[in-house]
Amino acid sequence: MFAFPDDASWNEAEQSVEFGVELGEYRGRVFVPLRVFHTRIGFRPTPEQCVEWYYMNRTLFERAAETRILTRALDADANIRLTGRDL
Repeated sequence: MFAFPDDASWNEAEQSVEFGVELGEYRGRVFVPLRVFHTRIGFRPTPEQCVEWYYMNRTLFERAAETRILTRALDADANIRLTGRDL
C-alpha cells in the first residue's frame, strides 16, 4: 500500500515541488518541475503557488507517482521526476 507523507515543499536546487512516497521498504522522493506547473496553470507560477497547486491537486500527482513505481519507471537515483506526460 502506498503512503504519501504530508511533506510537500519547494526544492530550490531541483526547481520543483518535492514530496515523499513510501511503499513497503521503498522510500523515495517525487519531484514535479516548475515547467509542469507552468504548462498546467497557464502562467509561470511562484514556488508558493506551485506548492499550493500541488495540494489542491494532490491525488493527480500521487496517482502519477504510483503508476511510475508500478511500472518500475524510476530515475537512476531511485526517485521520480514527473513530467507533463505522466499527468
